Amino acid sequence: MTRVVVGGTFECLHKGHRALLKKAFELAGNGEVDIGLTSDEMANKRDRMVPDYSVRRSRLLEYLGQIAGEDMDYNVIELNDPYGKTLDEDYDYIVVSPETYPVAIRINNIRKEKNMSPLEIVKVQFVMADDEKPISSTRVVHGEIDINGHLVH
Repeated sequence: MTRVVVGGTFECLHKGHRALLKKAFELAGNGEVDIGLTSDEMANKRDRMVPDYSVRRSRLLEYLGQIAGEDMDYNVIELNDPYGKTLDEDYDYIVVSPETYPVAIRINNIRKEKNMSPLEIVKVQFVMADDEKPISSTRVVHGEIDINGHLVH
């Protein structure tokens, strides 16, 4: 069974987040996807207000219900650190953005020290907004773009 892990704050489930999640499910096939969702404690380290964990989890589960087939197995796990279960459990793939790629490298280095097999890192490129700049939660929250990358006037 293929096991895939992906993580994030998933603050506003923009088009970039959706690309990460779709790639994770594509790789898993009929396997399992574990989605790490940052805790309130981690999310509150950002320079802006982030919706509560329960709100983000509810929105994420609603979206996952739309994209996951009935035979797909997935779990949403609270992340209290950048690594989640990746240092204790076996996964085949970790799906990351260019922004989180360095974390995946650190995970594999720690796994190597623990005599664990490395995760295959799948980097999903940034999804660009209409202005050819990456879609990000920061840009959405600041009102520059909507969740699909369209400029807000």
